[in-house]
Amino acid sequence: MLHWFTYGASQVLSKVRVAAVCLCTVTAAQAEPVEILALGDSLTAGYGLIDQEGFVPKMRTWLEEQGLDVRLVNAGVSGDTTAGGLSRVAWSLTPSTDALIVALGGNDLLRGLDPSVSRANLEGILKVAQENDLDVLVVGMEAPGNYGPEYKAEFDAMYPELAEDYGALYFPRFFEGLYSVGETPAELREVMQSDGIHPNAEGVDLIVEAMGPAVAELVERASD
Repeated sequence: MLHWFTYGASQVLSKVRVAAVCLCTVTAAQAEPVEILALGDSLTAGYGLIDQEGFVPKMRTWLEEQGLDVRLVNAGVSGDTTAGGLSRVAWSLTPSTDALIVALGGNDLLRGLDPSVSRANLEGILKVAQENDLDVLVVGMEAPGNYGPEYKAEFDAMYPELAEDYGALYFPRFFEGLYSVGETPAELREVMQSDGIHPNAEGVDLIVEAMGPAVAELVERASD
């Protein structure tokens, strides 16, 4: 009888250990954060700001405040065009990358590049994301009127159209949050750096507050 009890107890303990190992494995898997690569230019990189005041650190904090476990990787390179983003997107990804924020095009505008070229580059980036089964948030950019109505219409349209074609999430304008302050350079002076191109720390706060829900949706989609 004692032998049976000892054997039975041993079997129970063995099952308990197996269950505990399984539970720990599941918990560890659930605890793994969603990793998002933020592919962009100086706006993403945080040009002219100390590290903690840049777009990526502030967006990371915003997401944490929403209770989201996210590893947001800064892949912003100052001066980068859509062509630069396409050339480096594949090697910027890691096996742990779950999703991608694409925020490029501002430097294409500054150089007056043909929108059809920018569109082809953005589509190339989205194809890489698709091949790697990554969820994507496409962040749009608006062309100024001085390039002419045809240029503006073609440039502005490529973001929502490509997002729809590739089933990506879409956020209309990187600077969306700044329009709560104003639209003209004079109205935006208080939220921009002296160059009039890059947001200051206060401007980044507004940008993150406006875009945050879209990034949170990307996190949710990547978690499914």
